[in-house]
Amino acid sequence: MAAALLRPMTFVTGNAKKLEEVRAILGASIPFQSLKLDLPELQGKPEEISKEKARIAAKEVNGPVLVEDTCLCFNALKGLPGPYIKWFLQKIGHQGLNNLIMAYEDKSAYAMCIFSLALGPNVEPITFVGKTLGKIVPARGPNDFGWDPIFQPDGYEQTYAEMPKEEKNKISHRSKALALVKSHFAETRYAFPNETANLT
Repeated sequence: MAAALLRPMTFVTGNAKKLEEVRAILGASIPFQSLKLDLPELQGKPEEISKEKARIAAKEVNGPVLVEDTCLCFNALKGLPGPYIKWFLQKIGHQGLNNLIMAYEDKSAYAMCIFSLALGPNVEPITFVGKTLGKIVPARGPNDFGWDPIFQPDGYEQTYAEMPKEEKNKISHRSKALALVKSHFAETRYAFPNETANLT
């Protein structure tokens, strides 16, 4: 028996590139609207941060929400910058991120994406984690989406930024997490309301 969602699903993001990727990966499989919310910048383990953001967002919209957190984790630095990558990137840029591990032989890293789904303000969020292994390299490719120019996934000669979008969307940390989201929605057979207009 399908579980009905009384309100449309809201994907919380103010990042146009992230929204574009999520729409490209999900297609029409999960109807959702997008909304930018100023959620607090939390500290802690990535999954805990993501869950708490989902709780806060579900209260703000009073309905089902999907929030996403992205981490870039350097193995030489025991997982840092991790969930704080956005702030590291803003402060020190691609070259600064390379400089962080210049003295280390180990340039390996992994990109991690965590989606948290909260079906309402009083429902415990569920998390879905996707991970792609790779290494940190000097920036290559278009500089229009975060740290993509410095992350080269294992088995590829191109950075995320150099890859065609369709190729990246097949192997990225985000696509792996969204595959789990899609599976969950298919298994639980949520029934969506018809209202899918975008909020901006």
